Amino acid sequence: MRALRSWLDDTAGGLPATFWYLWAGLLINRAGAFAMLFLSLYLTDARGASEALTGTVVGAYGLGGAAGVLLGGVLADRWGRRSTLLAAHLATAGLMVGLAFSRHLAMIAALAALVGVAHSMPSPAFVAAIVDVVPERRRSRAFNLQFWAFNLGMAVASLLAGLLAEASFVALFLVDAAATVLAAAVIAWKVPETLPRRLPGPVPILDTSRSERTESVQDLPLAASTTCSPGVPSKPAVGGGAVGRQRRAWWPGRAGRQQPGLHTALTDRTFLTFVGLTFVLAVLTMQTSTIMPLAMRSDGLRPSAYGAVVALGGVLIVLGQLFVPRLIERHRKDRVLAVSTALLALGFAALAFADDVVVYLAAAVVWTVGQMLAAPPNAQINADLAPLELRARYQSVFYLAFPAASFVAPTLGGVSLQYLGDRHWLIVGGLGLLAAGCHLLAGPPRERRVAALRRVSAPLPPPPPTPTAATR
Repeated sequence: MRALRSWLDDTAGGLPATFWYLWAGLLINRAGAFAMLFLSLYLTDARGASEALTGTVVGAYGLGGAAGVLLGGVLADRWGRRSTLLAAHLATAGLMVGLAFSRHLAMIAALAALVGVAHSMPSPAFVAAIVDVVPERRRSRAFNLQFWAFNLGMAVASLLAGLLAEASFVALFLVDAAATVLAAAVIAWKVPETLPRRLPGPVPILDTSRSERTESVQDLPLAASTTCSPGVPSKPAVGGGAVGRQRRAWWPGRAGRQQPGLHTALTDRTFLTFVGLTFVLAVLTMQTSTIMPLAMRSDGLRPSAYGAVVALGGVLIVLGQLFVPRLIERHRKDRVLAVSTALLALGFAALAFADDVVVYLAAAVVWTVGQMLAAPPNAQINADLAPLELRARYQSVFYLAFPAASFVAPTLGGVSLQYLGDRHWLIVGGLGLLAAGCHLLAGPPRERRVAALRRVSAPLPPPPPTPTAATR
């Protein structure tokens, strides 16, 4: 009993109530998230679209999501995490109702793009809110629980959706809308605004082009430290001294005296390398919801078989994800990500030889283990690389990888499957193995960057006393 209590404390202990309400909202949302999972089958079976056209329409959803994550990140930093979450959830519910009763492919494509915007807006706000309220030493377990809730909801959604899709596609969209409204109600009722408010003043952030601990160029020759605690006055630091020299920031494009913003994340080379590798991981993962259902249909398998394969992955994650942190805690993050990406690659490559549901289920076990291993270090690295004042903006650029993958995976994958057949899966596997090698190369410089950013975030020493007449 003591061992069980210790495991529960290590897995879920010490997390604030606000996190659990965010977690509950995510779980409710995902448990009813039927519609987009079965959009490709809806288009081919109910609307008679070809595989290539289906890929284009589903790709419109990903294209809208690319704009949605950027919009969500900016709004979450300026408007607030809670307001962004509520607006996005309510917009999604209304759009889902529209999709339920749309019949023309052009209208469906337009609504799918708008759903992509609304679906992706909450992602940076959710993660930024979690980072806001969870202490750094407990964030890894918080992100692990977030991933667990996401997949627990997906497992429930997949089992119910496979049955609903055979009865009524309209019901998929309406249940999705109802679950989204319920999630919004939980957030409105129990989640307060978590956006940290900083007193007016310069923003201490690591210069991503020169890796120096410096202040903004607009603050020269004097620099000032700032505080996130309202009512505490900031103390100026002398710009000509060692501290002042240490904190000056020369941002890319300093001739225009740019303030830190979305452009900072978009020009952060270390961060963008990590985002690029996450994009490849997302392209692999998106195969399950975009291309795999088409391949299974070509093999003569029913929608319920596809639902079973997706549900198996969810069940494995629900049963095993809570044990992952202890399994990987002693290993470097880049090595864990390399192994996880390689497992995803091998799992999807095996589909080149699949012709019945048993092979699909076996392959699903392999790529699901890869997903489970990747989730905690991926989220932790993302949080570590994000400066406080740009937290949601960095999250938005990171989450841009997923809608971008939602566009690329079905658009290119639909054409690839139509003209290359089973060889499509060998290409997917090769791409994953290449990304696994890149993780090993990118890991050490990324860790050096995280260490530098932590030094920047540390409080400055107090300035030296100003000489007085008595000391001269």
